[in-house]
Amino acid sequence: MERKEEYKYAVVTGASQGLGKAFAQRLALKGIHLILVSLPEQNVKRLAQELGKTYHISTQYYETDFKSDQNIKTLCNWLNGNFSIFILINNAGTGGTRKFSDVPTSYINTIIQVNVKATSLLTHGLLPNLKQQEKSYILNVSSIAAFSPVGYKTVYPASKSFVHSFSLGLSEELKNSNISVSVINPGAMKTNDEITARIEKQGLIGKLTLLDPYKVAHHSLNKMFRGKTVILLNHLSWFISILLPTRVKVSMMTKIIKRELTVG
Repeated sequence: MERKEEYKYAVVTGASQGLGKAFAQRLALKGIHLILVSLPEQNVKRLAQELGKTYHISTQYYETDFKSDQNIKTLCNWLNGNFSIFILINNAGTGGTRKFSDVPTSYINTIIQVNVKATSLLTHGLLPNLKQQEKSYILNVSSIAAFSPVGYKTVYPASKSFVHSFSLGLSEELKNSNISVSVINPGAMKTNDEITARIEKQGLIGKLTLLDPYKVAHHSLNKMFRGKTVILLNHLSWFISILLPTRVKVSMMTKIIKRELTVG
């Protein structure tokens, strides 16, 4: 099928706020044409229009919910049928801090669907498009939680472990192709006042490891374009998650995270 657009685009999921919005703004600053994907009613249309006008780039937007496999398939069909894609940033994700025994099954299903299945299915669906470009990039957003099980988050770290492992395996599989695969493992970020306040309840470590999404986006994109597979962001978080014995870090991190539930 002949595509309608002559430009090459970057696709950013979860683009309406936080790190996704920071990625969109950093890419726009580089003059890269954008397709921004977000949940409905997140003002992504306005963001796309603002970035297009400010940076004189072509911008598109698409609103959908990744809870449905069919929604992901429909998005892939629309992208492949109309655009040439050379960057895919799988940023959309979901999680939370709750006692596992208290959550409904829908909470568990949503984390697995959005973090695991959507990342896999969207990447798989767009690979043929990415392979048609001279050089392409996939950047997956995992989490520092991928390296340490954590009580009161339980399913979320497991889902991010999948994203990290998936990224490394895909990177190796595609190493002799035109596609470079990268993964970042950020900690908590200052995406809004509520999240910042919640993280600060964790105490000193929470404050020390809190990241600025715009700095994360800038650093990650620079490393991605250089072909770096695993992109480090916060060395303190990396030290805690990688070098400490599992029994120590799981206990320590669970006590820190529990403060989000108990501190008023």
